[in-house]
Amino acid sequence: MTLAIGDAIPPVTLLDADGARIDLASLKGAPLVVYFYPKADTPGCTVEAQDFTRLAPEFAHLDAQVLAVSRDAPARLCKFRDKYGLTVRLASDEDGAVCEAFGTWVEKQNYGRSYMGIERSTFLFGADGKLAKEWRKVRVKGHAEAVLEAAKAL
Repeated sequence: MTLAIGDAIPPVTLLDADGARIDLASLKGAPLVVYFYPKADTPGCTVEAQDFTRLAPEFAHLDAQVLAVSRDAPARLCKFRDKYGLTVRLASDEDGAVCEAFGTWVEKQNYGRSYMGIERSTFLFGADGKLAKEWRKVRVKGHAEAVLEAAKAL
């Protein structure tokens, strides 16, 4: 499944790094950024989380929430958050249901080897809970800033 512009936030539930449940549909009412990254505590994923953390005050000024999703277990996310002082909310999708709902669980290739993994992707929902913008196959450098600018334009 993939989302299209104008689609509603999928009715899915995740666990955050502390094990608290997050019902995505309940986050409607303010802008919401949901970004998917392959694995906690890897170079690109760390830079991306640090960039969103650095910009967290500006997202908060817009009343926008930022949620970072991977298939890592909550305990691993907690270590990742604490190691780098991240303030972006990290969420676990261990069973992959949320990745499936967003269409981010895809076949990837690396050095001629095919495997399934998370496509680095970001989704921006408006306060109405509808998808306003999406980014697929994200390059980390400058991405958090581009998402912030799009959120400002809502």
